[in-house]
Amino acid sequence: MTKQRQQTRAKKRKDADASLKPPVQGAKAVLPEKGMQTPPETAGAPARAMPDFRRIVKTGSFRFAAGFLLSGFIVIALSQSIPHDYGFMELGWLFTLSIYDLVLAMLGLAVACAMTQTARGFRAITGTFLAVLLVMLFFFDPIFALILKTPLGDTLYLVAPAAVILTGASLWLNGVWRERAAMVAAGVVAFSFSLFIGLDDLGIGIVDFASGAVFCAIWLVLAPALLLRQFRGPWLNIPARIVGSWLVVIGIIVLGSLYVPMPVEAPALPDSSVMELVVPEDGSAPTLNGDELPLDGTGQ
Repeated sequence: MTKQRQQTRAKKRKDADASLKPPVQGAKAVLPEKGMQTPPETAGAPARAMPDFRRIVKTGSFRFAAGFLLSGFIVIALSQSIPHDYGFMELGWLFTLSIYDLVLAMLGLAVACAMTQTARGFRAITGTFLAVLLVMLFFFDPIFALILKTPLGDTLYLVAPAAVILTGASLWLNGVWRERAAMVAAGVVAFSFSLFIGLDDLGIGIVDFASGAVFCAIWLVLAPALLLRQFRGPWLNIPARIVGSWLVVIGIIVLGSLYVPMPVEAPALPDSSVMELVVPEDGSAPTLNGDELPLDGTGQ
């Protein structure tokens, strides 16, 4: 009797659960066809999703990227706060930071690296930048002599603003096209930066100076890129385009300033109210405001 009661209760529960379920057509789930579009609220949800910041900041890769970025700022802070004699490597590091337009271009390359879809694209941009920079520095004298024989030799001052504009324009592209444009921009930025190092008064004959400049350039590209890459996603598109717009505008301003004529400063006229006495060493008559004074003491 107990077994029959248990079976009866189980059957009643099964019937009650079945009555609560909605009707299913043909006992098969209706799947959307290949050409059907998903609702807007469903399609746009992944693209607008923000990264999980709390989870990301706990990862080892984030800590490494943040430490790498912070180490550069610590070097700069110690360099400027402690009185000491500057070494050539330290001067090279600070020299890179003094080229403001190319520093902004390098930060733009960092944003492009952070938005690459694959690690291969990241390595392609940074590798292009480093390869062009090292080749130019190792063989600067013959390459620069060859450049002077070409039409580019007369317009080298246009390379830096062109690098800034090209970097900003690359951030407006999407996907593979952005990576390809960023590779070209990385080569132009590295070429322009090598010209600044090679044509500096210290020259590239001092290895420590050139090494410090290169290390700072690598830090400017890699440190922000590694940190931003921890939060990569579609939400970076709009900020990247804003940065790209700023770079284009800055490049145009720098380019325009190169064609603005410098003001001509005429020498100041002498003040007639100031008495200027000149006594020549050869014993000739002295002069007062350009007028010769008589030596016999008789004057008008």
